[in-house]
Amino acid sequence: MQTLQPIPPHIVNLADHEAAAREALDDNAWAYFAGGAADELTLRANVSAWQGLQLLPRVLQPLQGGHSQVQLLGRTLAHPVLLAPVAYQRMAHPDGELATALAAAAQGAGLVLSTQASTPLEDVAHAYHRMASDPAGDSPGPLWFQLYLQPRRDANLQLLARAEAAGYQAIVLTVDAPVHGARDRERRAGFSLPPGIRAVNLPATDSCSTTPPGDASTIGGLLQHAPTWADVRWLVQTTRLPVLLKGILHPDDARQALDAGVAGVIVSNHAGRTLDTCLPTAHALPAVAQAVGAHMAVLADGGIRRGTDVFKALAMGAHAVLVGKPYVYGLAHAGAVGVAHVIRLLRDEFDIALALCGCATPADIRPAHLFSEKQYPPTSNAIHSHLKCSNQPSACTPLNPHHRAPSAALLSQ
Repeated sequence: MQTLQPIPPHIVNLADHEAAAREALDDNAWAYFAGGAADELTLRANVSAWQGLQLLPRVLQPLQGGHSQVQLLGRTLAHPVLLAPVAYQRMAHPDGELATALAAAAQGAGLVLSTQASTPLEDVAHAYHRMASDPAGDSPGPLWFQLYLQPRRDANLQLLARAEAAGYQAIVLTVDAPVHGARDRERRAGFSLPPGIRAVNLPATDSCSTTPPGDASTIGGLLQHAPTWADVRWLVQTTRLPVLLKGILHPDDARQALDAGVAGVIVSNHAGRTLDTCLPTAHALPAVAQAVGAHMAVLADGGIRRGTDVFKALAMGAHAVLVGKPYVYGLAHAGAVGVAHVIRLLRDEFDIALALCGCATPADIRPAHLFSEKQYPPTSNAIHSHLKCSNQPSACTPLNPHHRAPSAALLSQ
């Protein structure tokens, strides 16, 4: 591990971490970690969709005994922030996934390790569990293993056995990427993995293909091995760990996952890296949560940049959220300390949002904490109605001989 350095004082939010990462990464790595598919419309919409939601706080609520703990798959988590699976983290920083694991465990954040990690899954689990056992830290979050289903069943069985033996507590099957998206930014940069960086948990021949996305010569072969619902049922029956599906946007797919025995779904569009112009996570979440949220875990992944975004996700029915790009930005310029700082910022901002919205705990968050025009008329109509009533008391209020319409001078103030 490299020597840990303090975070510069001017870095106070996740956007600052992103700017610092751009300076630390070369164009090749930046295209991979920051980019999305095609015109990157969904990449940007993931962020703006959360920003477009307005909070409707309550005041004078009892806040004594407040905390940020949530329940997820039978566990109590210190807070609802988990780290999403991101491949090849040693391309961002020499310490890669080991630094991420140490930071996540120290901050009580759950961690989902990618199949395409550049560090052996056993080493990551050892680092995570070692830090999680530190009595000075928060109660540990869950450690999950993300699976890209491999063409050969024996390869999947080997990965599952290794994950179970290493102490991973759930399997996250990614279902929204049977092929790569058309990543224009990567192609412009001529992206390639640097020497010494590969998916070390897979045989060298099964690591990430260097064939350009969209190459017709390979699409047919890849689609022959694309996962189906039969594969999901096989996975649920094969592993002793709970299975979650990552990449669900349609409520009917969520219902089918429930029927297949899946323990949870992650509402995600692959960070806008596969199908451009598909639905932003924030827009897809409510329907999925309404469809299955009472029966299985629902998590939101994509575009989370503020603690208020975490609050909004829970208000729409998510039980927890995942972040990906932001923690990789922290990793890129500051290693483990950068990852920990990103998590800490989100935790602190979430705690602030809880208090300012009148919630002592996440369990107090309600859909009514989000502004809806179904509950309130548009502002312009509300003002018009108020002024109309003020000038016509007999039509809008009980007749009162002492009532006087407001003067023009008063209305102009």
